[in-house]
Amino acid sequence: MVKNLTKALLPILLFCVFFAASCNIDFLGFFASSDLDERLAERDNFRFLTNSDRRPQFGNEYQFLVFTDTHIEDGNTFDLEKLSDVFENNSQIKFAVALGDITSYGSEQDIKKFIDIAEMFNVPCYPVIGNHDVYFGNWSAWKEQIGSTNYRIDGDGTTLFILDTANSFFGKEQLDRLERELKGVGGHVFIFTHSNLFVTGPVNMQQITDTKERARIISILRNKCDIMFMGHLHKRLINETGNVRYINIEDFNSTHTYCLVSVKNSGVTYTFEKLF
Repeated sequence: MVKNLTKALLPILLFCVFFAASCNIDFLGFFASSDLDERLAERDNFRFLTNSDRRPQFGNEYQFLVFTDTHIEDGNTFDLEKLSDVFENNSQIKFAVALGDITSYGSEQDIKKFIDIAEMFNVPCYPVIGNHDVYFGNWSAWKEQIGSTNYRIDGDGTTLFILDTANSFFGKEQLDRLERELKGVGGHVFIFTHSNLFVTGPVNMQQITDTKERARIISILRNKCDIMFMGHLHKRLINETGNVRYINIEDFNSTHTYCLVSVKNSGVTYTFEKLF
């Protein structure tokens, strides 16, 4: 009886092991702290970004830079500070966005390290919260040093929406607000979040855990958004649906890659660059 049961369960066990390995599951994620409602209560309550930081003058033509998954750990920045040279050498770049997992464990010292580096940039740097940034009860460190995890930036003919998917879902409140606010904006719209909507194959994990949410945000953004940027996957992945480009950027931590986006009267283009 036991022998037969073992034989029956063995394929299931092997599949689970293979599935977990294929998905790159980080089991430390089970220690993620805080819930989404608690973080959304901090909307537009900034400690890191000043009013001037939040309202850049984009102009008709400009560039911006997006990077993700820096995973600052015990003060190791993995050369993030060297992005300063990119901003110094290109006056067309008006802002940057860090797409989450800025730290490995959400520690106070590592968040402070990110802030110190971001203040070296000569442009605003908008932080997105990731699952690693809320590990081990450390949401309080983000709350005290940065504040908001879901916010909106309005510029000249451009609107940025930063969304919180640190727990691998958006939540009804966040999607309702996005849908409502999109009705009142025009010009260019860019969305930034951490967890990915798309995957690279059938054995990869769908990181947004609710497929209905995935379908809903795609519907909300249809014909209303230029690009949605995501991280988390540590891979480059580009999809397009509903006249919206969905771009996953590989991790800065190991590849030193960033996406440089150009907004011109003729349209929006992007290139992937490396520090070295």
